[in-house]
Amino acid sequence: MSAPYAEVIGDPIAQSKSPAIHTFWLGKLGIDADYRACHVEPEGLAEYFAARRADPDWRGCNVTMPHKQAVMPLLGALDPLATRIGAVNTVVRGEDRQLTGYNTDVAGFLEPLLPLLAESHLYRMARILGAGGAARAIVAALADKGFTLVLAARDPARARALLDELAPKGEHHAVDLAHFAPETDFAFDDRTQLLDLVINASPLGMAGQPPLAFDFSHAPPGSVVYDIVTNPLETPLLAEARQRGFATIDGLAMLIGQAAAAFEKFFGQPAPRRYDAELRELLTR
Repeated sequence: MSAPYAEVIGDPIAQSKSPAIHTFWLGKLGIDADYRACHVEPEGLAEYFAARRADPDWRGCNVTMPHKQAVMPLLGALDPLATRIGAVNTVVRGEDRQLTGYNTDVAGFLEPLLPLLAESHLYRMARILGAGGAARAIVAALADKGFTLVLAARDPARARALLDELAPKGEHHAVDLAHFAPETDFAFDDRTQLLDLVINASPLGMAGQPPLAFDFSHAPPGSVVYDIVTNPLETPLLAEARQRGFATIDGLAMLIGQAAAAFEKFFGQPAPRRYDAELRELLTR
């Protein structure tokens, strides 16, 4: 019998860092298994799952753009969180050959924030820039943690619909992405016992994409600035935030966190996180 394997699927897929992450962990744990990248075009999704479901060595796959929603009707079961978010990034094959869809983006996004979230705050607010697929997991995650959300998109109606769908209970706000571009003279009040996040959930600032227009006069003192872009890792947003003295979180934090949640589902052991510094060095060469 050949070794078990998992993989990541997407269109395109060459840019994915998932094979490097999972292969690194498999090596550290001495697990005889493989993790691959597989280019799957949208019209080939159903055929892909039909073939993999019949393969006893296949443990499952991570799902990246543009398939996170398209895979859902092809699966036998969905985790409740994936159903709520309306997106799947991890598919696991059970012993009965049933395919179950999960969303580990929520766990990955929240992981670097857990020390802050363990503290008590009088008020929590997050300014989220972008209302695409990644924002869905972020909105759901932060709404559950008691944040008031300001969701910015080129189409504010899309942002409003996303908030109404995923965070219907809070007093959240949808604004135009351009709202954050010009300087503001808004005077922020005393920020003690408050938690403010500024999150880029868009591809803006990514290599090959336009820059993100954000004026830091919109960031309250003491904000944490979080950019989920991984290429480049040091985005212009994070570089300016650090220069201005804000705490920052880069895109590798979410990427490694969501991969760890998937790794345990595929291979039955927790990812060896004590090697995170070495893994980061490998991924940034």
